[in-house]
Amino acid sequence: YRRLEASRADVQIGFGMVFAGMTVVFLLSAIWLGLSFANGLVAPIRRLIGAADEVAKGNLLAEVPVGAREDDLASLGTTFNKMTTELRTQRDDLLSANDQVDRRRRFTEAVLSGVTAAVVGVSNDGHVSIANRSATILLGLEEFDLIGRLLVDEIPELEPLIAAAVRDDTRVHQGTVTLIRGARELTISARVASDRSPDREHGYVVTLDDITDLVTAQRTSAWADVARRIAHEIKNPLTPIQLSAERIRRRYGKAIEEGDRQVFDQCVDTIVRQVGDIGRMVDEFSAFARMPKPAMESRNLSDPIREAVFLMSVGHPDIAFSTDLPEKPLVGRFDHRLMNQAITNLVKNAVEAITPLEPEDRGDASVVVRARDGGDHFVMEVIDTGVGLPAQDRQRLLEPYMTTREKGTGLGLAIVKKIIEEHDGRIELLDSPEVAEGGRGAMVRVILPKHPSTAAPDRGPDEGQRPQSQS
Repeated sequence: YRRLEASRADVQIGFGMVFAGMTVVFLLSAIWLGLSFANGLVAPIRRLIGAADEVAKGNLLAEVPVGAREDDLASLGTTFNKMTTELRTQRDDLLSANDQVDRRRRFTEAVLSGVTAAVVGVSNDGHVSIANRSATILLGLEEFDLIGRLLVDEIPELEPLIAAAVRDDTRVHQGTVTLIRGARELTISARVASDRSPDREHGYVVTLDDITDLVTAQRTSAWADVARRIAHEIKNPLTPIQLSAERIRRRYGKAIEEGDRQVFDQCVDTIVRQVGDIGRMVDEFSAFARMPKPAMESRNLSDPIREAVFLMSVGHPDIAFSTDLPEKPLVGRFDHRLMNQAITNLVKNAVEAITPLEPEDRGDASVVVRARDGGDHFVMEVIDTGVGLPAQDRQRLLEPYMTTREKGTGLGLAIVKKIIEEHDGRIELLDSPEVAEGGRGAMVRVILPKHPSTAAPDRGPDEGQRPQSQS
């Protein structure tokens, strides 16, 4: 007993240490079990968060691994994986649709770029959504400047046609409008087609076709037919009238009393002079109506220019004539006689623009004819210090019987235009460069290709000359 009593303290310490060790073991085991359970619960959520971060970065291939014993968390992971699969499919479909839209857009733009007519897409509220190159040229704007603008602000003349398209259910509205662009008056065939597809917002496609040249050609053709008939009907009686007047003078001139002789001679002279004027007008009608096809030859353009200027300078010594021509010959293919006629008419028009001015208003009256080589074409300009050109409808002066002069026939520039067009060229009516400096005058510019494509065969050296038509 005494021995046990003596070792009681040691036994108590031993038991205490055992209990303390077991307590630590149990506590650590409990912590380990808790952490293991927490990790098992949080790991799927952590994987879900990581996959969600990948999806947020754009990686739609990210998936959540799903364990067999995760129950509700497994359902959540499966749903997440299904969502990413659907997003991936929708993205692929969207990319494919965008690619198709882009291909169609490029195809549409390629088609529209090859269309000579101006084509403009307009939204339901009237703003421009698309425009081809021809439209930007017609409106004088770049495409990025045109997109988003109200079409009626750029072309107010279209407002009635577009308003009719908005108001009516008719799919297509068309009409003819006149546009003023600078000094040019354009005749435009306009067509407004409405897009009323049920699956998209309503819009309109506006097509603008410049038919100015066509209308001018129709008018010219009609006037040529009229001129042909007038020349035929009027020219026949002119010669008998003139011969009869001269015969009356010879036969009855001496029988007239001295007091009436002056009146008699004035009347006969008036008849002869007016018959001559009518004859010259009929010759112009004939020249315009029966313009021969040009016979192309390789010639120097400077030659007819010098000839025309010399001819007019002899008859008008009070006007300073000059030429500005390069030393190198301006060799091209053209009909020398017709080109001489056209240049003579242009210089004559320049002179007739100066002669109406009073002597004190003429100042240093001058006519300058200059030409230069433009590569595959020649540029010729006739500049005068005359009364100038009207600001409106000046291009119509190139049409038959359009003139601003009291005694003009309106055929001179029409004949010039016809000759130049027969050579595949074009003619422009502009203000003289001096107008910008406060002066006056006009400038006629002719752009003439060196090698026209619509040329008639060259004349042989033994071919006879064709009849000369007068302007």
